[in-house]
Amino acid sequence: MKGTVQGVGFRPAVYRLALECQLHGEVSNDTDGVLIRLSGMQNDISEFLQRLEAEAPPLAKIDSISSETVSEAWEYEDFRITQSTHTQGRTEVVADAATCKSCLAETMNPAERRYRYPFTNCTHCGPRLSIIEGIPYDREQTTMKAFTMCPACQKEYDDPLDRRFHAQPIACHACGPQLFLHEAGQLLVHCSSTDISGYHDRSAQQLQHIDQALKDGKIVAIKGLGGFHLCCDATSHDAVQALRQRKQRYAKPFAVMAHELACIQQYSAVDQLEADLLQSVAAPIVLLEARQITDAVVPALSADIAPGSHLLGFMLPYTPLHHMVCQQFGRPLVMTSGNVSGEPQIIDNEQALEKLAGIADLIVCHNRDIANRIDDTVVRCVAGKARILRRARGYAPRSIPLPAGFEKVDGILAYGAELKSTFCLVKQGTAILSQHQGDLEDISTLDDYEHNLALYQRLFDMIPTQVAQDMHPEYVCNKLAHDVPDLLPSVVSTVQHHHAHIASAMAENQIALAHPPVLGIALDGLGLGDDGQFWGGEFLLTNYRNFQRLARFKPVAMPGAAQAIRQPWRNTYAHILNSMQWDTFIRQFSDTDLAKFFSQQPITMLENMLASGMNCPLASSTGRLFDAVAAAVGLHTQQVQFEGQAAMELEMLVDKNLLTDCLAGKAAYPAYDFYIEKPANSPASTEATQKLLELNAASMWPQLLGDLQQGLSASIIATRFHAGVIKGITAMVCALREQHVFKDVVLSGGCMQNAILLAGLEMSLREQQFNCLSHTLVPSNDGGIALGQAAIAAARSLELVKVSTAPAEAVQTVSTLQTAARFMAEDYSSRQKNFTQHAISP
Repeated sequence: MKGTVQGVGFRPAVYRLALECQLHGEVSNDTDGVLIRLSGMQNDISEFLQRLEAEAPPLAKIDSISSETVSEAWEYEDFRITQSTHTQGRTEVVADAATCKSCLAETMNPAERRYRYPFTNCTHCGPRLSIIEGIPYDREQTTMKAFTMCPACQKEYDDPLDRRFHAQPIACHACGPQLFLHEAGQLLVHCSSTDISGYHDRSAQQLQHIDQALKDGKIVAIKGLGGFHLCCDATSHDAVQALRQRKQRYAKPFAVMAHELACIQQYSAVDQLEADLLQSVAAPIVLLEARQITDAVVPALSADIAPGSHLLGFMLPYTPLHHMVCQQFGRPLVMTSGNVSGEPQIIDNEQALEKLAGIADLIVCHNRDIANRIDDTVVRCVAGKARILRRARGYAPRSIPLPAGFEKVDGILAYGAELKSTFCLVKQGTAILSQHQGDLEDISTLDDYEHNLALYQRLFDMIPTQVAQDMHPEYVCNKLAHDVPDLLPSVVSTVQHHHAHIASAMAENQIALAHPPVLGIALDGLGLGDDGQFWGGEFLLTNYRNFQRLARFKPVAMPGAAQAIRQPWRNTYAHILNSMQWDTFIRQFSDTDLAKFFSQQPITMLENMLASGMNCPLASSTGRLFDAVAAAVGLHTQQVQFEGQAAMELEMLVDKNLLTDCLAGKAAYPAYDFYIEKPANSPASTEATQKLLELNAASMWPQLLGDLQQGLSASIIATRFHAGVIKGITAMVCALREQHVFKDVVLSGGCMQNAILLAGLEMSLREQQFNCLSHTLVPSNDGGIALGQAAIAAARSLELVKVSTAPAEAVQTVSTLQTAARFMAEDYSSRQKNFTQHAISP
């Protein structure tokens, strides 16, 4: 049995089922999964195999079952669980899992010895990746090694028929981790009796103290599974505002935790897919449409939880501690990462007492160390599918099988991107994508990235022989790629950012290595192109090894470069100049609020910068176009608090009914016009760019500005814009089909987090008979880049194996690795030059 079958209670399930089917034999963990030897009647063995998949433990994931009949007689007198064998190979590490129903029932039952115990768990739930320090996965290789099991826990641990058989985090009041409350710098002392009633009383007193603090409007820091959270009453506007001020997180939405699904349904519309996600073992944050509260008894949530958005990020409790706190409080709680804004989530008690003392009024610690920081996963359902926006707790480090053709790939390490960073290992044809790491610009996040990178290499027994990195020379993670011990510097695959985006979506959609080229559409903020320019609105004819750039959004200047990301009005100014002369804008639209805003800005300085080309790079960025339109309608025109804020709020303004009419060509306010054209000759033109088609937004700006002049609502403008982008992209794809051969269109990039854009493109492209593929398993943003890099490096490495097995006179005496080194050292552009739509090596 291969897959996620170790550390999840699989052997006890096999043991129980074998006894019920009256079979003899044995079961053990081995290098590749679980090995079962069965002796008995054929009918009984058949029944066993049929029931095994249906009755597998909840955390198990069976990837494959292979079996063979042996002729020799086995002398088994019973069925037993035998010693595990581990050599170099592939095993799965299990993700942390939400509290199962059985453990929750125990925690809430006064008759149980684990009544009110905050750390109740079994083989079906509880901490895994967050506590693991090494392999093999046993108690001594986790942060539970500090706790010796009491006789009662040891008995459960040793019993194959108990659901806690070999559950490494097993504990109880008498022998396991404990809570500690700190207030005003002082440790609070509760009941110290060591009998069972004393344990229960202490937990009750601690929970009451936490509950009272929350009801008093205080902010409480709680150490959870993968780090500290900061929480407060989500229905108290004062408490939420205080949390924003103290945490210095002034605009990003907060997540909310509710004690049960029915509570969430009072505040949000929840369909079956969303309900299943909320109640799954992963228990992610799910972005839900807020609903109007009509019941006067239901307290309203603070408007400051998700300013500028009609989405609410809800999750259900996923540890016994969360369950007890939420049930006792009875109302939704803000549950956001416990950190100073811009830094990673805190996992250490001492650090929490130091850094969170200025934010939290009460700090709830425990003495089970967190070995590995893991944020909450974020999911949004779009077009009937769950889309992961941040992949972390409950999902990482689940492996992702690479498509057909990659089965023999091994030893690849991909370093990902700078923002929303992850890394990816490839071992025996399987990709292992890390949990969300954060933005590597922060030194503490970088330290955590390096810690997790070393951990994953230990856990999966992987020494990289090849590495993959982004093309941007200043990415911090790229510098790490060149520090891999004993790796030839030339065995580094440099991967263009948007090629990696597309390859990531191809890999998770199981596009085979030999599959014909796809048309990849990568829409995001910025990524360095192979021409040294900033890209962000790309149409790429792509396979795993190479790509050909066929079209792009028309490049527009970014006045002030990075400053244009922070101040969206700069993008609006540049896009207007792409459409008309500035004096034309002033003459025709001087009566608009936008023109009045510009009159207060340093336009002369920007004119001089553009004239000289100083700090005004051109970028084919879709993200900056969305920012420009958002600023034009008054959304954070002057300044954003975080990248993408204005564009996110622009999405929230879209009228879905009007959008449907716009896309169908039936609306009184039609979609804005986008034109397809050839690039104009310019000093920056190259032979490659002269062959590109461009999607130009210049034609829409007079329409948009006219709508502003007429006083049309921001909702109508946002809707017309989104419809225009969708129709423009669809028209571009249809135009490219006339010149190039492809059937599949693959969508990726951070802009695909926009549900209106993604759903609209999928529908529109399918109407044009394209097979449209997009992300579900990994983020479309830079959190999925590492998977794409790994797939590209893997494909290139397989091509090298072909090179190294050529006739002797071609290979001469050069080893395979040296051949690979020379090949990867070749100039990137020379590989691209040989790539055309007519001759792509599969």
